[in-house]
Amino acid sequence: MSGPEDPLFPGPAPDTRHESEDQRMDRNWNELLQEMRVLQTGVQIIGGFLLTLPFQQRFGTLTGMQKWWFLLLVVLATMTTGLMLVPVSLHRRLFQHHVKYRLVAAGDKIVKAVVACVSLLIAGCAGLIFSVAVGPEAGLAAGGSILVALAALVLLYPLLSWSPRRRKSEQKR
Repeated sequence: MSGPEDPLFPGPAPDTRHESEDQRMDRNWNELLQEMRVLQTGVQIIGGFLLTLPFQQRFGTLTGMQKWWFLLLVVLATMTTGLMLVPVSLHRRLFQHHVKYRLVAAGDKIVKAVVACVSLLIAGCAGLIFSVAVGPEAGLAAGGSILVALAALVLLYPLLSWSPRRRKSEQKR
């Protein structure tokens, strides 16, 4: 289905807020920034956790694969943090150029990429912890299972939870 009832339809949404296009873009930009703040906290916690691991006594007992897994997660956390800087950089570059729509559209894509990276980080960290605590097979199983569950939560649930019928029934209440 594609049309105004479809949330993925790129056409104009009905103006139920009675705001100008500029006001809508400002609100959308502020909502994107708020989402980035939430994501930033999670990435900082995961990154901080990862940065403490080499200074733990047990770090020396990790297998070669576990150390590479750890380093891959450090790179992913670092790149995710860097990706979260892109909207700020874009805003600085495009400030007062009257292209807020392009900025919001780019920010939307970046937030989606950050959500994917954070999901990988969560699954990867859980997998590494299971690998160290139980063994490499358990780590791969746990990391893979968590990644599948997160994919269902962040990809499928938002798509499946929205339906035009549900929206119409909620509006009638």
